[in-house]
Amino acid sequence: MKKIFFLILFAVIAWHSGAQEANQPQLSKKNLIVKEWNTNANATAKTLDHLTTFSAEGKKIEEIEYDSYGKQKWRKRYEWGENGKLFRELVYDERNKLVNYKKFEYNAFGKKKTQYTYDPKGRLISTKIFEYIAEDAAAGE
Repeated sequence: MKKIFFLILFAVIAWHSGAQEANQPQLSKKNLIVKEWNTNANATAKTLDHLTTFSAEGKKIEEIEYDSYGKQKWRKRYEWGENGKLFRELVYDERNKLVNYKKFEYNAFGKKKTQYTYDPKGRLISTKIFEYIAEDAAAGE
């Protein structure tokens, strides 16, 4: 009897906490700009560390990381396909010079299947293959 009581109590608590999380306000990523700042121990100086920009559709379109002096370390630009999936990621250095870019292919489940990395002249540098292993027999490739 005690076990049943604790099981029911646990289920009620788990349900209640899940319901509270569902009621939390959600921040829309549409046209959102996220700035990450570093401060010193006294919070008297702050420097921009990271900047992420999202499109009107809520897709990440740009990311910039800065050094401790506020100079750009690198920048990534994201291009999205008509299917809503990430098509290409372009990586730039501190001078906004293209370093490399990545193209992606997706499997039937909409997960990344292959990532191709190219140099600025379009020559293939490397290929990354994604493998998904599920415990059941319905695993995607």
